[in-house]
Amino acid sequence: MQHRPSPIVGLTLLMLFCLTFVTADKSGGCGKDPTIGSKSYTMTVNGKSRQYIMKLPDKYDKTHPYRLVFMWHPRGGSATKIVQGEDINHGGVMPYYGLPPLSNSTAIFVVPNGLNNGWGNADGEDLTFFDQMVKAIEADLCVDTRLRFSTGFSYGGAMSFALACARPNIIRAVAVLSGGLLSGCTGGTDPVAYYGQHGTSDSVLNVSGGRSLRDRFVKNNGCTPVSPEPAPNGGKSVTTSYKGCKDGFPVTWVIHKGDHNPSQVDTGSSIPFAPHNTWEFFSQFT
Repeated sequence: MQHRPSPIVGLTLLMLFCLTFVTADKSGGCGKDPTIGSKSYTMTVNGKSRQYIMKLPDKYDKTHPYRLVFMWHPRGGSATKIVQGEDINHGGVMPYYGLPPLSNSTAIFVVPNGLNNGWGNADGEDLTFFDQMVKAIEADLCVDTRLRFSTGFSYGGAMSFALACARPNIIRAVAVLSGGLLSGCTGGTDPVAYYGQHGTSDSVLNVSGGRSLRDRFVKNNGCTPVSPEPAPNGGKSVTTSYKGCKDGFPVTWVIHKGDHNPSQVDTGSSIPFAPHNTWEFFSQFT
């Protein structure tokens, strides 16, 4: 006689499977009393002292898995300048790239400091720095391990691009602001959700370089190329959401007529569009 499992046994196994699936998205720090707070930290990476600044939600909940957002500074910048912000009317960045007020306390922010004020990533040392930060942070804080993000301007955009290339199974999405191929691209054949923006008058990193970075992920993500090349609408930026992309791997491209500027605004507005665009792109992933 053939024996079949009872419906109760089947339901119990299904519930255990679902519970395992859900808890697998939580980092090891979930449920722990945190030792990491909103301040600066130092770690040793390949024998070198490296620094990063953390920003936690004001009412951090050790049982709630948060997004983890890395923010990389431009060449000549620093983690402190990203945290404090600069004059946005003279090409500076808003504090934390303007993202915390938009996040509704759903994210933990990490602001690393570069060697020699940049992200040369010699022999992959900045990728190793990233790996060690992820390991240390997630062992102590509650992070949704499906929702790690990276953004940056200029050299910081290059570092975010390098992560998209080299850590596609770790990074869910990147936002590259006026970036270039400066920090390398190890691998670079797997899909990663990609937001890019660039100015056609960029006098530091030509827009052609930004388009090249974008096109790598248009290809990797299986999107349909756009022709003709999107152009700004006078003094207003133009947003292109690519079609045909693999499910879960969108590509968004914003073109404007400005120079090398993380805080570009549209004509008639005084509010930089990068923060809203970036958070809108990141927050679609849940």
